[in-house]
Amino acid sequence: MWGFRSSTLANIFLLLLVAMNFPGNHVSAAKQFQNETDRLALLEFKKQIYDDPLGVLKSWNHSQHHCQWEGVTCGARHQRVIALILRHKQLSGTISPHVGNLSFMRFIQLTDNQFHGEIPQEFGCLFRLRVLNLSSNAISGKIPANLSYCSELVTISLHDNKLEGKIPIDQLSNLKKLEKIFLYTNNLTGEIPSSIGNLSSLTQLDFDFNNLEGNLPMEMGLLKRLSIFSAAENKLSGIIPASIFNSSAITVISVADNSFHGSLPTNIGLTLPNLEAIGVSGNKFYGNFPSSITNASELEVLDLSRNKFAGQIPTNLGDLTNLQLLNLAVNLFGSHSMADLDFIVSLTNCSNLSLICVSVNKFGGNIPKVMGNLSNQLTKLYLGANQLSGTIPEGFGNFVNLYLLGLEENSLSGAIPRDFGKLQNLQQLRFDNNQFSGQIVPTLCNASALYYLGLSFNQFEGGNILDNVLMNCQYLQYLDISQNNFTGIISAHFLQTHSSLMYMRLGENSFSGSLPPEVGKLIHLADFNVSHNQFSGDIPISLADCSDLENLFMQANFFQGTIPPNLASWKSIQQLDLSSNNLTGPIPKELEKLQYLRYLNLSYNDIKGEIPNTGIFSNASQISLIGNNKLCGGIPELEFPPCPVIKGKNRGKLKVVILLSIVLPATLLLLGALLLYFLVYRKRERRMVAGFSSMPSRTDELLRLSYHELLRATSGFSPENLIGSGNFGSVYKGRLEKHGNKLVAVKVLDLQKNGASKSFKAECKALRNIRHRNLVSIVSYCSSIDSKGDEFKALIYEFMENGNLDLWLHPAETTDQATSSRSLNLSQKLNIAIDVGSALQYLHNHCEAEIVHCDLKPGNILLDNDLVAHVGDFGLARLLPKPIDISSEQGTGSTIAIKGSIGYAAPEYGMGLVAPTQGDVYSYGILLLEMIAGRRPIDDIFVGDLDLHNYVNGALHERVPKIVDLEIDCIISLLKIGLKCSARLPNDRMHMNEVVRKLHLIKDVFLGVRVHQENFEA
Repeated sequence: MWGFRSSTLANIFLLLLVAMNFPGNHVSAAKQFQNETDRLALLEFKKQIYDDPLGVLKSWNHSQHHCQWEGVTCGARHQRVIALILRHKQLSGTISPHVGNLSFMRFIQLTDNQFHGEIPQEFGCLFRLRVLNLSSNAISGKIPANLSYCSELVTISLHDNKLEGKIPIDQLSNLKKLEKIFLYTNNLTGEIPSSIGNLSSLTQLDFDFNNLEGNLPMEMGLLKRLSIFSAAENKLSGIIPASIFNSSAITVISVADNSFHGSLPTNIGLTLPNLEAIGVSGNKFYGNFPSSITNASELEVLDLSRNKFAGQIPTNLGDLTNLQLLNLAVNLFGSHSMADLDFIVSLTNCSNLSLICVSVNKFGGNIPKVMGNLSNQLTKLYLGANQLSGTIPEGFGNFVNLYLLGLEENSLSGAIPRDFGKLQNLQQLRFDNNQFSGQIVPTLCNASALYYLGLSFNQFEGGNILDNVLMNCQYLQYLDISQNNFTGIISAHFLQTHSSLMYMRLGENSFSGSLPPEVGKLIHLADFNVSHNQFSGDIPISLADCSDLENLFMQANFFQGTIPPNLASWKSIQQLDLSSNNLTGPIPKELEKLQYLRYLNLSYNDIKGEIPNTGIFSNASQISLIGNNKLCGGIPELEFPPCPVIKGKNRGKLKVVILLSIVLPATLLLLGALLLYFLVYRKRERRMVAGFSSMPSRTDELLRLSYHELLRATSGFSPENLIGSGNFGSVYKGRLEKHGNKLVAVKVLDLQKNGASKSFKAECKALRNIRHRNLVSIVSYCSSIDSKGDEFKALIYEFMENGNLDLWLHPAETTDQATSSRSLNLSQKLNIAIDVGSALQYLHNHCEAEIVHCDLKPGNILLDNDLVAHVGDFGLARLLPKPIDISSEQGTGSTIAIKGSIGYAAPEYGMGLVAPTQGDVYSYGILLLEMIAGRRPIDDIFVGDLDLHNYVNGALHERVPKIVDLEIDCIISLLKIGLKCSARLPNDRMHMNEVVRKLHLIKDVFLGVRVHQENFEA
């Protein structure tokens, strides 16, 4: 209060002097008194500054007048302080309330310092203040409502602070001169009130990166001078009022990453002729592309990404000659037709175009030949995750400024054009998951700054690609050339010159030779995969120097020798697979110390001796040691024989007898099996069937079925045998007469549907080499020609008599009287929850590569005669999800396809992000809530912010805190797991290992108490 009182006393003193007709020298004394008030206020401001590293306030002393102090400006007439400007001075402290005594103050600019604390309420005394800029500090608390007394305010800039609470628009609405409000990047909450329409002079309004919620008020349409409106990254919802789109002064609309819905006005380009930028990404907009937008000739930024827009792009889009950024990613644009990308032709008129992102849509056809005629200012080009086919046209070498190129997850073929060697600024390149072939252009590494290269899942070939092609890419951090036909070696020189590598994936090629000890130079390596090659020699002890290593996959090679004990020095290792090699010697006991290791596979080697029993070796579900017949001991769950305890002088002779009579024949059998494996498996892995090179490797165990056999088994695929239909085909019940009348489910792919072949490929790839009690077992696959000469693909599974879980959870929705009365008791639901959880635990942790199902829902969970649950339908599954997204900017979108079904898909899938195992955990959580609560996640009652998660969460908080009923207690425990698994943020979700462990604890308690009660009642 001192600031307010001293200012008031000074004014009263001046009035008394005038009223009493004091002579001029006394009036001058009054001026001096007022100047002294300003000086004292400034000194109080300085007192609150505890760190001034640049010495800005050193001039603030008695040696010169305060109007000469740095950052202080006084008026020429009265010598009163009118401006305090201290920008970018690294000052630390709080803002003194005595600033409120500077009654002539017009400009306060303290931006980009380290002020903290709250904005003083005394600022309301500065009735002459025009500009208040406290941005880029650490100021907290609420925005003072009494700023409404500063009637001359033109600009309020408080962005990049820690402000919270509601925006006091109701109080500020009488500031008729206010033109600019910048409040972005704070923690502000609440709604935008309708009184904002009273700020008639407002031209710029920026609320980005807060927690505002509710709808935009209709009254915003009254702001006729508003040119920039930005409210991205909030929790706003509803429909954007049409009145905003009718304000011709608008130049920028940015509402990305909210929950707005509806469609854009068809006449938006006519009503907003001055539009320069529109960003609506990450919402729920739908409808067709607003073709009138081509009339907004000043448009520079057009970002419609991550919505549900559909239809074709107008072929005159290039009329927007000033366009610089075009982002249409993660929508439903296109129709899988040849004409989908015709709009690219007109974009050759846009000479300033620097970014094009059309990934994750339904665009089909070839890449237009005129693509190379686009602006040479292009820096980022994303075409990934569409249905593009054909070859890459010549001309890409013209993009001399290009540094990001994504063509992944299409059906592109042919070789990489030679003019790619001209892309010397290229930093990130993705060609993975296509059908490219041939050798890699040798000049690719003319782009010496290339740090991300993804070529996996293609048919590239060539020898010594590492030395002959990639040697000059010395800044590579991410290298994935797995699933190709490359040969050659890993040379010591390559490893020495690529010490920046973090991800090096060479799996499923034909590399050979030994692994040089220089691999230890890769000190940043986190993921190293050389599996399914022909490497030999010892495992280098220098691998222990790769201290950041998290995943090491070396399986299915010819490595020999012992496992180096010093590998136990790894600090971060999580997955280690050395299976299917020729390793000998004991399991190093030191591996027990690897505290973060959650998957260890040493199966099918020639390892001997006692199995350790602590650390990871205490959990049978996390390790695999099968195929090592000389091992003994370990925990009982591993089912190895106990180690012999031999005493006396005949001990040595007895060992010889044991070796000759038991171990030697077993070793010979194992070596024979390995030899047969490599003769058959390697040959099969290289065979291509209709462009698909990853058929199940257990063909020796699968039935061999032809199209005609399946035709007979299903009675000509008759409607009577139709079990159900999905996105990519239909499932029929069949009976295999030649195989003991075995009942099967035949999934026939509709190859006319785009994505069906990819679904077939993904499902085969996911089911290859995996077998688990709670996964649907594949009986066979068929890739053939039908009776009409058309391509035919089908997957054949075990038939499940009890159908899918959806029929049991919602029996009233079926017209089949046989199933309409079905129901599951709590015990059965608990068992099914454990079955599904165990399947996911296996897929995520115990396969050669992490498998993410991506479409977990009741319809994809099948029940056998005993109501044991089996997870099926791996058509959307992913192996080894990419840990790095080539999109370095949030606005560009991702090139990873959306996965899953509405209601069950994790929120991050809708933002175009990669599909990690946490996405499956989310789907599992929703499934568990549905099983217990009895409601689908897409029920009609779930509108707005109310969803199944919030519905259950709210109900749990209203329950009686004391639970004495066993079943209710069990239900609540299950619901809590479901809530934790379906948390919005991936890092807040449980791990499937923890889920399964807790479910077993719940079951033990539930069944144990029930048995006790039943015995007591008996």
